[in-house]
Amino acid sequence: MALYKIADFDPDYKDTFQGNDVKGMGVYVEGTDEKIGTVSDVLVDDNGHFRYLVVDLGFWIFGKKVLLPVGRSRIDYNVDRVYAIGMTREQAENLPEYDERQTLDYDYEERVRGTYRTPGSYTPAAVDTSTPLDTATPLEASAPAATAGYQPTPGTNYPTYDRNTYNYEQEPSLFNMNDQDHQTLRLYEERLIANKRRQKAGEVTVGKHIETETARVAVPVEKERVVVERVTPADAGRSVAPGEANFREGEVARMEIYEETADVHKEAFVREEVRVKKVVDQDTVQAQDTIRREELDVNAPGLPVDER
Repeated sequence: MALYKIADFDPDYKDTFQGNDVKGMGVYVEGTDEKIGTVSDVLVDDNGHFRYLVVDLGFWIFGKKVLLPVGRSRIDYNVDRVYAIGMTREQAENLPEYDERQTLDYDYEERVRGTYRTPGSYTPAAVDTSTPLDTATPLEASAPAATAGYQPTPGTNYPTYDRNTYNYEQEPSLFNMNDQDHQTLRLYEERLIANKRRQKAGEVTVGKHIETETARVAVPVEKERVVVERVTPADAGRSVAPGEANFREGEVARMEIYEETADVHKEAFVREEVRVKKVVDQDTVQAQDTIRREELDVNAPGLPVDER
């Protein structure tokens, strides 16, 4: 029968209980309005059922916390109070101290339950609360709670419990919520919760490919050629002096001839630059649905009803 702090069992418990958080409520003696302490936490079982309220007695005993079975409480959400049924402030003082750093085992719970069982069946004896819970002396399987520090009143029937088979349903007076003391009617209303979910709409691929074409270019070139021109000099037919004429065989005039050829080659250059980026476009999506709301109907013909 493991017990958990309510926030450890359900981190969203405040939403589950629609904001009715018992933590922080003052604890008072039923009928006298004498304050005992403040609810500092709630312990629940594996199924999430309330089993104990952790009451901080710091209002008058600094630093001490005790456990109040939920069946011995009356929660009044209208005034944010918890009333302890059948307990006085002095009795709360004699409860075993709750230490959240220690193991909450069967033996410790029996010491606690022993103070709450049917009045007259038990009288509290001295309890050594200095013993750590995880090192408390173990009880035998069928040993009564008296071995945990509480003695039965002579002449009464003393119930026994087996540590191996014990469950909270065996003691409804301690662990059942009293419907008569906790009549709360909750009115529920639906509301639309709008969330966004990011999903992939597609993929854009930007790449390169090569295209080929035939390019033409015109290159003007020059070529040299030799022109042999024969002309008749103005003194043609004139006689030359003896020895002036120089007859030489094999005389040759040389002239180099050049021409240009086209030198065409290819070179690569940057034509343009492509930048790829994303931009976010804002849009508003309209959605509607039918929601329900509960309204209170009070049917009390001719009867006085004080609706607050």
